[in-house]
Amino acid sequence: MKKILAVTACPTGVAHTYMAAESLAKAAREKQVPIKVETRGAVGVENELSPEEIAEAHAIIVAADTDVLESRFAGKPLVKVPVAHAIKDPAGLIDQALNKEAAPKADYKEQVEQSKAQRSASRTGAYKHLMTGVSNMLPLVVAGGLLIALSFVFGIEAFKEKGTLAAALMDIGSGAAFALMVPILAGFIAFSIAEKPGLAPGLVGGMLASKIGAGFLGGIIAGFLAGYVAKWLKDYIKLPRNLEGLKPILLIPLLATGITGLLMIYVIGEPVKTIMDGLTEWLKALGSTNAVLLGGLLGLMMAFDMGGPLNKTAYTFSVGLLASDVYGPMAAVMAAGMTPPLGLWLATLLAPKKYTKEERDAGKAASVLGISFITEGAIPFAASDPFRVIPSIMIGSAVTGALSMLFGVTLRAPHGGIFVLPIPNAVSHLALYAAAIVAGTVVTAVVLNLLKKPVLK
Repeated sequence: MKKILAVTACPTGVAHTYMAAESLAKAAREKQVPIKVETRGAVGVENELSPEEIAEAHAIIVAADTDVLESRFAGKPLVKVPVAHAIKDPAGLIDQALNKEAAPKADYKEQVEQSKAQRSASRTGAYKHLMTGVSNMLPLVVAGGLLIALSFVFGIEAFKEKGTLAAALMDIGSGAAFALMVPILAGFIAFSIAEKPGLAPGLVGGMLASKIGAGFLGGIIAGFLAGYVAKWLKDYIKLPRNLEGLKPILLIPLLATGITGLLMIYVIGEPVKTIMDGLTEWLKALGSTNAVLLGGLLGLMMAFDMGGPLNKTAYTFSVGLLASDVYGPMAAVMAAGMTPPLGLWLATLLAPKKYTKEERDAGKAASVLGISFITEGAIPFAASDPFRVIPSIMIGSAVTGALSMLFGVTLRAPHGGIFVLPIPNAVSHLALYAAAIVAGTVVTAVVLNLLKKPVLK
């Protein structure tokens, strides 16, 4: 029997969210159709859909006027309507969902996207919360970094001339986008922990971290502090049912914001600022030997689990340093993240007899993912032959990361692969940067082909 899933959400998260859920559940019972409805209301997510349930579902109904994390439904048949529609015509929506065709079998690129989605869904605990903050912060860092780079087109110090386009671009990129970076990081870490009640204290804690000078490290601490304070208040404050609506809009924001803010100002801020200042000065004063070691380590981390916790740790570390005007690690991380899929593609070209036809075709797709800085493009290869593929890509990425740091390359845009490299001043020492990527790609391919044996016909 076809199983249907649904999500309901309205802007206030009070009435329509639950009315729509009840209407869909009632209509499904009348039609004898299995259904599970997730509600995303003012008190947070209830009856949450699991990755396993999403994978097994025939189709999904999204009856919402706000964001419900639709990316987790990638590849699934979807019926998307305003929340009021589910109240007026729930039976019609269920019929639409039942009549949807099942999703077709995924090709190589879709397999990579599914692997990424599965990893995202499997994240738990602190790692999940941190990645929620990073993913929401990332667009600000990308936009801000590129706008700052574009302001340099008119001259490195052209932005100092008030009223010019260069000054405007710098104000947008640095004064606005980068200024929001740490608050958004902290806010969405807290949101991941406590849902809506955590957002306000997280944003405020992140803003205080920026003002104090505690940087991205202070923002991460503020986000976790605000989230767990808000969650504790949400779980343990009990009010009469007719006053429950005051919790998410009055009591929790007030108390959680106050507690988080006071702790950031009087307890946490200054010690973290001292740590960040010391880290920044150490990175800026790195000698060539230490720079090579750091770049090699970041490269190893990027390749080891191809989008997993170690990869994301290296990436988050480098992105966070952009706010402190430290751009070298970011260059090393992006180059090292591009190398694994590119190296696997080159390996299939250099020794085609060591790969099946399917692997050779997959190599072509991997090359596109590689130039786009999607390290997960290497996952299907690694899954089929981990003991040869993973060491090979780690060696290649370590070479790329080490060379990037040795050459003193800097990168202001934390994503985009080769597509951001032509932007003036987005990357320094462009020719040397390209050489580092090519070197790591070649090393990956050569090492893997030395380890591989010809395919038996």
